Amino acid sequence: MKCIDFDKAFSLFAMKWFKDHAKEYKNYDEMEAAMPDVYARFLDTPADFLAHFKPGEYFEQWDDAKTLIDWMEDYFKQRVPVPDMLLNRIASLGEASEKRLYALLQKERAPQEARMTAVSLLGEIGSTLPMQLYISWQLNRAEDDELCDAACESLVNMGEEAIEPMLAFLDDANDAGKEALCSVLSHYPDTTGKVLRELLRLIRKPDANVAVLAGYLGRLGEEGALETLIDLALQEDLSYLNYIELRSAIEQLGGDAPEREFDENDPEYEAMSRLQMSWDKRGDGQEAEDERPLDGDYLQ
Repeated sequence: MKCIDFDKAFSLFAMKWFKDHAKEYKNYDEMEAAMPDVYARFLDTPADFLAHFKPGEYFEQWDDAKTLIDWMEDYFKQRVPVPDMLLNRIASLGEASEKRLYALLQKERAPQEARMTAVSLLGEIGSTLPMQLYISWQLNRAEDDELCDAACESLVNMGEEAIEPMLAFLDDANDAGKEALCSVLSHYPDTTGKVLRELLRLIRKPDANVAVLAGYLGRLGEEGALETLIDLALQEDLSYLNYIELRSAIEQLGGDAPEREFDENDPEYEAMSRLQMSWDKRGDGQEAEDERPLDGDYLQ
């Protein structure tokens, strides 16, 4: 199937629209504000490049899930922007799309973006078919894996049905997998104590992602985590952001966090202080000296 670039087609449509209606807009901001309405017109206007079909209705001609999902994969392979209308059509088929999307998940040679989109669409459909597959992905996963992370988000949305299967495989997972599975399991009461034990072990590791794991422990709601969290909050080499997350988790569990003082030698503390000063100046009606977002580059 031909992979039509609808983004490019809309750009040409919008350029012509604003040229023909230039007198209706005073400035660029008004044109930008009108963009959603122009896009809606684009979707509802018969197009020559679609044999006079409306872009918004073009994919409604097909009701075969295999054809549509293979077409979606081709879009990714050819690096053509995937039209939302195609994705919406796949999702609208519901269960008819389920097995084909599941098959795409298992194609390791398929583009990563295609598999990520399959995870998203299966979640939109409300499918639990890939539950065991998503869990198996966590067993030997790398720490940074967007596909595995997307699968974990879907496991959260699957609800309590996923708890027992995750607990069954928790012991077999590597540490990155244990952390990922515990991130999902922390949404539910820990009736076995297994999740608490794993999280406490993980957060004590020298290379632990303390801030993230503290958040999981706070969400889990087990007071048995307090002693470890307080001990970590007292460590001399603790960074400011880790302390903030530990303090939040301790208070969430009903404990009293130890008071700590940080100075400008801590780059995270310095960055947060500068950001607070920026907010304070905006609150006073003054222009902020530094408008940079608080991201990884800013904190370094």
